Amino acid sequence: MKISNSAVPVYTVSGSEARPLPEWLVRRRKRSLKNDAAFASRVELLQDFAFDEASQCVRVSEDGDWVMSTGTYKPQIHVHYLPHLSLSFARHTSSLNHTFRLLSGDYTKSIHLQSDRLLEFHTAGGLHYATRIPRYGRDLIYDRRSAECLVPAVGVNADGLGECYRLNLEVGRFMRSYDIDVGGDDVAAASGTLQGGIGAGAVNTGAIAQDSHNLLAFGTSLGTVEFWDPRSRNRVGILSAPPDAFEGRAEISAMTYHRSGLELAVGNSNGLVHLYDLRSPQPLLKKDQGYGFPIKNIIYLDSSTSTRAQTAEPKILTADKRIIKIWDPRDGAAWTSVEPAVDLNHVEWVTDSGMLLTANEGKQQHSFFIPQLGPAPKWCAFLDNIVEEMAEDPNDPNAFGKGSVGEVYDNFKFLTMPQLQQLNLDHLVGTTSLLRPYMHGYFVAQKLYEEARLISNPDLWQEQRAKSIADKINKERESRIRGNKKVAVKVNRKLAEKILEKQDKEERRRAKRVLKKGGDDDVDVQQAPAVGEPEAEKKTSGGILNDPRFARLFEDEDFEVDEHSHEFQALNPSTKIPKGLTAAEQEEIEPRKGSSDEESSDSEAELVRPVKKQQNDDNNRISSSSYRKAGHRSQRGPEMVVSSSNARKAGPARDKTFGARVSKLKDRAPTANRNTTTVVGEREITFAPEKKQKKRPDDASGQRHDRTKDKARRSASNNAFRGM
Repeated sequence: MKISNSAVPVYTVSGSEARPLPEWLVRRRKRSLKNDAAFASRVELLQDFAFDEASQCVRVSEDGDWVMSTGTYKPQIHVHYLPHLSLSFARHTSSLNHTFRLLSGDYTKSIHLQSDRLLEFHTAGGLHYATRIPRYGRDLIYDRRSAECLVPAVGVNADGLGECYRLNLEVGRFMRSYDIDVGGDDVAAASGTLQGGIGAGAVNTGAIAQDSHNLLAFGTSLGTVEFWDPRSRNRVGILSAPPDAFEGRAEISAMTYHRSGLELAVGNSNGLVHLYDLRSPQPLLKKDQGYGFPIKNIIYLDSSTSTRAQTAEPKILTADKRIIKIWDPRDGAAWTSVEPAVDLNHVEWVTDSGMLLTANEGKQQHSFFIPQLGPAPKWCAFLDNIVEEMAEDPNDPNAFGKGSVGEVYDNFKFLTMPQLQQLNLDHLVGTTSLLRPYMHGYFVAQKLYEEARLISNPDLWQEQRAKSIADKINKERESRIRGNKKVAVKVNRKLAEKILEKQDKEERRRAKRVLKKGGDDDVDVQQAPAVGEPEAEKKTSGGILNDPRFARLFEDEDFEVDEHSHEFQALNPSTKIPKGLTAAEQEEIEPRKGSSDEESSDSEAELVRPVKKQQNDDNNRISSSSYRKAGHRSQRGPEMVVSSSNARKAGPARDKTFGARVSKLKDRAPTANRNTTTVVGEREITFAPEKKQKKRPDDASGQRHDRTKDKARRSASNNAFRGM
């Protein structure tokens, strides 16, 4: 899919932008097509949507499921079934088709105007009937209310008037023709000869207001439009072209009614389109197609559906053989345009969508999709997803409104023509491959752009250096305003550092506010003390650390924070909180602090005491010094307590005799499996380790059991031979 270079994107779904290659050259280059990016990324909307040489006319059925198109050579008719996106059938004719109309809601009934003056009626099975008209027809109109086929023709009759033939399908015969003034040759008209002579005039086209008053309009070679009432078969009015529009005669080549029936769009052979209100002979608007070719199609794009991406303003489509233009009928402002490389013969709009189908001089018939005109038709709804992916990709040069054009390539710079002239690179346009044309500018290599920029502006390096220095200075201004501070206190250093860090953050915010104002002042107006405020209540520049009211907090040791205290750990959840003492533990601690004679002697006599195992995990272990002072011991194992003769404790008199001490020791049960000897004196401790002995195999306590040696043990089994 390719996109046109316009503000409103137009996606070329099918059809090449250039004339196709001949068959013999395509067969030779088939092997190289696999390396062709355009061929690999093609989207085939409809199968065999092409003719051998050119296409003449294309129309979509009312139900939206069928597309019929005619072309050459050989003259043939193609019918595509849209839900299957495939060609249903192809049918050949004896002569070239000029135009056709679908008589039914699908493809089953159609009437075709052939170039050999034949009117052919086709059904689903083939050609049903053919009849010939007296002169060559220019257009084909179908009046559904009266079931008549109207054929504007070339030349004049015996009365010197142009004719529009009427073929009534209900009756099955020709009715009286509409006689239209086409300005035939006066001599030929008077003599009643040369009815089809050169310069005799013709009725070029016609239109009918089917959705409103059903008024007929016929455009002539004189540049006039005649209005006929099909009910009375009489002329009701004539609309003449503006006298100052052109020099000479401009034929009417295309016409169409608006849905309301009050507005008529008329296109002539000089490429001008006039919009008329039927209540006024003066045109409301004049629009120039720009190329001077006859207008082939005029379509009012009135959609009954709407989407978020669709524009709600009314639009009108005009087409000649060179370009398709869509513009605003209110003021004539251009909206978008499509200009294929081949000549156009007919344009068809798929109703209530953004799809345009064309019949053109190339082999491939074109199909264009405009997302902002309407959604994709139901038979190709996948186009909406494809277009959305293309539009959201910032690296896609066909994306619209999502990314800048300079980001398409990494090492290229996008420059317009005025920028190239400023850098003195305009002489490279069209002479070298260093400039890659894209849309309204060129892609230039980044290295070449930098060199050209430096040559055109020699002082550029000084400007760049001054800019870098200014950026570096601005980066350091914040640190200059904030300054560096050191903590110099005797006690509570961690508290002082915490307070200083908080003050530092506040000064950073103040420095940013000062930099935003563009100044280097150290005083913030918002933080200045109020007028009349006492000096003791004013905020000092140094904060709490330099406040004399809190000076002793960081100098006197009496105000030192004990981080191991229970109160500090309870207020700071990050530290370990000691477990609270139970009532039983508190009662156990209080007697230890007393002066009981019995417990003091027991404390000296006991050397090793086992400690109860705690049921809590390692996170709840108590290891603080205050907890040890309370009388608890650690969990690492039995604690060794050594008595000293030099240490004296307050309390009652001890037993001085050795016999008194031994008598007390006998009352206590000896410790199991432990041989210890204690000498009271200069802190001497001796241990008598137990010797390890090897166990004998015949030991009864061993792991080996022999039932023959153990006679006293009875066997659980009554088998007397079991132990033999």
